[in-house]
Amino acid sequence: MSDTTRRPLPREVADAYVDDLVALDPVTGTYLGVKESASKLPDTSPAGQEALAELARATLARLDEAERRPGADSDIERRCARLLRERLTAELAVHEADEGLRAVGNMHTPVHSVRDVFTITPTATDEDWAAVAERLRAVPAALRGYRESLTLGLERKLYAGPRPTATFIEQLTEWSDLDGEGRGWFEDFASQGPESLRAELDEAARAATAAVVGLRDWVRDVYAPTIEGAPNTVGRERYGRWARHFNGTDLDLDEAYAYGWSEYHRILGEMKKEAEKVLPGAETPWTALAHLDEHGAHIEGVEETRAWLQGLMDEAIEALDGTHFELAERVRKVESRIAPPGSAAAPYYTSPSADFSRPGRTWLPTMGQTRFPVYDLVSTWYHEGVPGHHLQLAQWAHVAENLSRYQATVGGVSANVEGWALYAERLMDELGFLTDPEQRLGYLDAQMMRAVRVIIDIGMHLELEIPAHSPFHPGERWTPELAQEFFGAHSSRPADYVESELVRYLSMPGQAIGYKLGERAWLLGRENARRRHGEAFDAKAWHMAALSQGSLGLDDLVDELSRL
Repeated sequence: MSDTTRRPLPREVADAYVDDLVALDPVTGTYLGVKESASKLPDTSPAGQEALAELARATLARLDEAERRPGADSDIERRCARLLRERLTAELAVHEADEGLRAVGNMHTPVHSVRDVFTITPTATDEDWAAVAERLRAVPAALRGYRESLTLGLERKLYAGPRPTATFIEQLTEWSDLDGEGRGWFEDFASQGPESLRAELDEAARAATAAVVGLRDWVRDVYAPTIEGAPNTVGRERYGRWARHFNGTDLDLDEAYAYGWSEYHRILGEMKKEAEKVLPGAETPWTALAHLDEHGAHIEGVEETRAWLQGLMDEAIEALDGTHFELAERVRKVESRIAPPGSAAAPYYTSPSADFSRPGRTWLPTMGQTRFPVYDLVSTWYHEGVPGHHLQLAQWAHVAENLSRYQATVGGVSANVEGWALYAERLMDELGFLTDPEQRLGYLDAQMMRAVRVIIDIGMHLELEIPAHSPFHPGERWTPELAQEFFGAHSSRPADYVESELVRYLSMPGQAIGYKLGERAWLLGRENARRRHGEAFDAKAWHMAALSQGSLGLDDLVDELSRL
């Protein structure tokens, strides 16, 4: 056999990358269901970050070789190779700009990953809890590595924004003292373990909490004073790099900003019509939504709300399976959960493990509430659960053997995933699931939030001018303060949610725009396929083919969807 025929194909290179990544990043391994990862945490220091970068560089070199092998030009190999090259190149661009040395925010930091991974770590047996104890003992080292990265960032004058830093300090404070008596999040988590491991778990959890306190004190007393006066926004160059990372394309940011405004005006017109049905004569759509906060349909109780959301997803699966989708039995299972205290305000979803031993799960942050308006839940759970994130990401896991593990898991592009979930909300409206005026106004409010995200995320980071046709501060340039005011005036969400969202946009530039821009790509791909097939277009077949492609960046998504 010649050397040429022994070279791996792109999918083999991609899957070898996943194996090597799991060895360096046990958090990723846990999300994938790798048992050996459950007791470990990654190296979050500059050396750990560089090891990940070296893996990416070596994988790209192997990919160069693989693409010269016979058979590498097949559709399935070509698609995987394009994704792998685009993703690793985008990740390296972020790394080489030293963005990992100023990773501070309210969602997307190594510390959040360290805490959040415990919520999906197996805990069914004493053996599982023994691994939890070992992972708890690894928390102090992980937090030290993170602090080492931030310290190097300070030396190089690479500063996070003061506002995300202040929020981060508040989160660390909450994680270290949930009840006002010094009982931290890790201790609360460990208290669920078996009595046979009680002493070991408690000791490890106390050490983890002490590490959180130590990090909080350093960020508060050293980091925050050093970065005082630094900008909260990132500018066009950094924004473009992050936008590529989250969207899988080099965006025309000015065109995207204009698109956000066009969607704002379209959705506002629809909201006004729907608001008139909810509260005739309402001054604004948000006046009608405020009326629903007091007088609309509600769910009382946290557990009752969790159960209601489970029922909503179960009902959606029953209605959609066999009519608009063709779901495997293991894809039909999804769990509703309550998010742990100290989470950001937005609901979220976690994928099933590769073998489905851990199902897909939606998570509701309660933010201290016990009463939840229905209008704010329905389309959100169509987004997070069914037919949104769950159907896409669980289907990827289901067909992983026909793709590559990389395409089905760690190669995910945020704008593809969030774009599908926003498309899923719109699909449910198209299919007649949102005829109730309260629920439809809530859906439109959620759509408006995504349009507003495009406007303010691009606008404030690039300090763009607010157009003359805007009803809000025309001719002025965006600032975070104006962005928060604009968001608050065009959202039914409470002030703490708006604050949390704004901090999220400041610390994850370019991510929030992917919902609307990704939805646009999904809609365009469907329309192109419908035109090509004419009356023979089969929406169910198209949906399943689209969901079985694995991840794609927006550069490739429209093209591939149009071919189906």
